Amino acid sequence: VQLQASGGGLVQAGESLRLSCAASGRTFSNNGLGWFRQAPGKEREFVAGISWRGGSTLYADPVKGRFTIFRDNAKNTVDLQMNSLNPEDTAAYYCAAARRSFASPSSSDYAYWGQGTQVTVSS
Repeated sequence: VQLQASGGGLVQAGESLRLSCAASGRTFSNNGLGWFRQAPGKEREFVAGISWRGGSTLYADPVKGRFTIFRDNAKNTVDLQMNSLNPEDTAAYYCAAARRSFASPSSSDYAYWGQGTQVTVSS
């Protein structure tokens, strides 16, 4: 089972990026999916989560109104559209698949993790 995240890069403040995560080895259509991030010297933190059919989403307060999480169960993917990026968004971003069907802000609810993709926002 593998989660492959992509789409990171270096952007200027105010610009946008779209991260994508593709799962292989099994389907996650019945699992909640999420994105977390970890900045240097900081703990990994929740960014966004989506329930198994996409009907419920959760966002961390710092990204509400700027980030949107999407999933495509037919393609076994989960994307994170990030708008109005600022330097505080600089981090390695990780996609994850939950043990259950709902979206969760707790990393302990996630059983599978991708390798991370770096997002750097310059001021």
